[in-house]
Amino acid sequence: MEKIRIGISACLLGQNVRYDGGHQLDRFLRDTLGYFVDYVPVCPEVEMGLPIPRQTLRLVGDADSPRLVFSKSGEDVTERMTSWAKRRLAELEKEDLCGFIFKARSPSSGMARVKLYDRRGVPNKNGVGLFARLFMEYFPMLPVEEDGRLNDIRLRENFIEAIFTFRRWRDFLTEGATPEKLVAFHARHKLLLMSHSVELARQMGRLVGRAGEVPAEEILRDYKQLLMQAVRTLTTPAKHSNVLQHALGYFKRQLSHDEKQEMLQLIDQYRHGTVPLAVPLALLNHYVRKYQPPWLDEQVYLHPHPMELHLRSGV
Repeated sequence: MEKIRIGISACLLGQNVRYDGGHQLDRFLRDTLGYFVDYVPVCPEVEMGLPIPRQTLRLVGDADSPRLVFSKSGEDVTERMTSWAKRRLAELEKEDLCGFIFKARSPSSGMARVKLYDRRGVPNKNGVGLFARLFMEYFPMLPVEEDGRLNDIRLRENFIEAIFTFRRWRDFLTEGATPEKLVAFHARHKLLLMSHSVELARQMGRLVGRAGEVPAEEILRDYKQLLMQAVRTLTTPAKHSNVLQHALGYFKRQLSHDEKQEMLQLIDQYRHGTVPLAVPLALLNHYVRKYQPPWLDEQVYLHPHPMELHLRSGV
């Protein structure tokens, strides 16, 4: 598979574009995840023409329509940023991005909990960076996350799973989205979807069942919306345990009583936090390789992202 293209705040790759001339290098993003993705770096403040170093910026006013101003001088650069962002977003649309990683707490790039100052100069954390807000409005389906939240292993695994899922969806469309191929795509992702939301997986199944009966554009539009809603829904040990038990049912005739009990014990240990998800999954993958049960060996859930990232060793 070609590397996935991901947008990212340039400072997270070590570029010296911060207001003080520094950077915020994230070694996991640059050196580990970077082995599997091609980054498209963006620094809104520098790209719109601000110097390095520069005055700090802040968001002021209303949460729904904040203004971006220099902290000391009070100069308002909202229109300048907005005008640049519209041009840049049109350029990014041509990059075939599968996601974006923002710099947390930035008045231009923070996607949530950015300081927003009221008329009295009192801050709250209800702001969204101006560029980040425009980006998410322009690309509402694209997986997005920020560097601070990616320190949480569950959020990290969820985001990376989402970008790889988005890439598979895009490849599916490129290869020709026939009703038959949509059925196959959904079948391969069934366990993955169940690990996020059984209800959404059912809705998607019903939608796929109507393929060929309603216009293809309508089916694909609605399916994509549900797909991205599903992968943005966090998994839990209880959801994963349900999926693992469901998968175990495909080995009724092959496994001995002791083998089944060993798997059930590992699932129970995972559910109670004694072992990570990687442990019962390793045994499940062993059984899949050994017995090659139809349908189950094609499930994306077994390998939703590169094993070298070790994401399921911490969830």
